[in-house]
Amino acid sequence: MVNKVKDAWAQGRAVVNAWLAIPSGYSAEVMAQAGFDSVTVDMQHGVQDYLSMVACFQGMQPHPVTPMVRVPWNEPGIIGKVLDAGAMGVICPMVNSAAEAKQLVSACRYPPEGTRSFGPIRAGIYGEAGAYFDTANKDIAVIPMIETKEAVDNLESILDVPGIDGVYIGPSDLGLSYGLAPKLDREEPEIMKIYERVLSECGKRNIAVGLHNGTAAYAKKMIGMGFKLTTISNDSGILLVAAKAAVATAKG
Repeated sequence: MVNKVKDAWAQGRAVVNAWLAIPSGYSAEVMAQAGFDSVTVDMQHGVQDYLSMVACFQGMQPHPVTPMVRVPWNEPGIIGKVLDAGAMGVICPMVNSAAEAKQLVSACRYPPEGTRSFGPIRAGIYGEAGAYFDTANKDIAVIPMIETKEAVDNLESILDVPGIDGVYIGPSDLGLSYGLAPKLDREEPEIMKIYERVLSECGKRNIAVGLHNGTAAYAKKMIGMGFKLTTISNDSGILLVAAKAAVATAKG
């Protein structure tokens, strides 16, 4: 089991991530062929449940992408189940303190490093669970979201928690926390200053920084700024934008 996202980060390379809101293995299969490095199933705000997530993983499997999940919350039960299903990375929302970051790491790691229960029903490839166990703690990417003023205030203590591989900024909730309207491709000076601080502190600790983006152009700009994981919209958003453009062209 090799996590190509973590390998890319170890080499200093950025990865481009797809985001699946549509509960369809077919949609996942289409997106996995588009050239993304990783594909994330969104179980927090997407229209996904556990079985649709598994179907999405099955759609991705023939393609060289790293499957990841944004879980609904920092809760060990669902974190363990998405890992057992084959997630190679866990993005967790609303991690606001070092204690919450430790809880996330613990849920993603087998003892003695954590408290994850053993039973990788799909991740172990149906009977090879021993080999999976040998490398899972090293290979799974643990990625708390930094998306509130409280998390920014506690940034250094969160980043000092052992076992964190990356952090992921949610621009909409971050803006809300600072009294701004929710949106993705932000340009406000106070938000850009936070981005710079997160990049600087993570750089000191060799931790990758991810960001959700509304457009490919903004994602490219953020890679230039130093972000190592950039998500471009989501499957439903990309579909809608392309459909509107096609209709506008056809109607003249």
